[in-house]
Amino acid sequence: MLTSDFNFDLPEDLIAQHPSGVRGQDKLMLLNRATGEVEHHMMDDLPDLIEPGTLMIFNNSRVRRARVYGIKETTGRETEFMFLNTIDKDCCIWNTMVKSAKKQKPGMHYKFPDGTVAEIVEHEGNAGTEFRALKFDFAIDEDWFERNGHIPLPPYIKRGDTEEDSERYQNVYATDTGSAACPTAGLHFTEDMLARLDAKGIERRFVTLHVGLGTFLPVREENIENHKMHEEWYTVPKETADAINKAKTEGRPILAVGTTSVRTLESVAQKIEQDGGVVGANNEWVRAGTNSTSIFMYPGFKFKVVDKMFTNFHTPESTLIMLVSAFAGRDHILSAYKTAVENRYRFFSYGDCMFIR
Repeated sequence: MLTSDFNFDLPEDLIAQHPSGVRGQDKLMLLNRATGEVEHHMMDDLPDLIEPGTLMIFNNSRVRRARVYGIKETTGRETEFMFLNTIDKDCCIWNTMVKSAKKQKPGMHYKFPDGTVAEIVEHEGNAGTEFRALKFDFAIDEDWFERNGHIPLPPYIKRGDTEEDSERYQNVYATDTGSAACPTAGLHFTEDMLARLDAKGIERRFVTLHVGLGTFLPVREENIENHKMHEEWYTVPKETADAINKAKTEGRPILAVGTTSVRTLESVAQKIEQDGGVVGANNEWVRAGTNSTSIFMYPGFKFKVVDKMFTNFHTPESTLIMLVSAFAGRDHILSAYKTAVENRYRFFSYGDCMFIR
């Protein structure tokens, strides 16, 4: 299967550059994954489209101010770093993605807005890539990112971040800071919407997957089977695992909010199988715990946990459009996306949404 099999035509003016005027006032496309039929709704209709007893799973990861600009000491030029994850247990060395990476070499020093200095150091696997390891003389924390960083808007948003993004590029239920990009399916939910879901008897629980390169790094291989995902860390709390196993045992559907929630749940199921278990045996579909995942989901993937999905409209030839194509069928997804373009849906992070059931 080729990467180009997941391409589609998208007018540039449909790429949302700003959030909707009011959170939650977005178009919602309902896609029947069995038939490919679509219906047009608004986000406000969602509680009426979900059957009572459904268990919704949200990713509660909060976006870090991970885009940080440093001044190269030898030239005085500004360099952009995207901080992804720590490399050492002391949190002094960070894996970063760097603009003009070929020019940023080990031994170079950079000064950040608050005056702190870091050095690029050698790290296995970084040579010839856009990644560099930055070493500080102390452990940097979230206060450091708040002082020095910017909201890491994706590259298809052609503007700098603003104070509005500090609020609108975060989910209202986000609690655990660590993502380098927002799990954006959740941006459509308000506190009022969550209360309405509760009132309808729709259960909800949380997982945590900190969004990193595994989610948004481009597919550069011609054959998608050759693409390698980067690792991301996830946590499934015991109360979430118990709720999922109970719902599956009782025949109630699992609705994953966002591709990161999907990846988390299916990664846990995959881990059970890798450990020699059988998903669903002894009424166990998932287990609580913290692990890393490099799961790559494309057509042919067999879903073991997720029954329904709430998601945004994704970029052409991305791992995310491949994931939703695995869930609903490539032809159904591309047809739905064509319909979305014709009906002027807004695409990507700040765009409209899709409910696949």
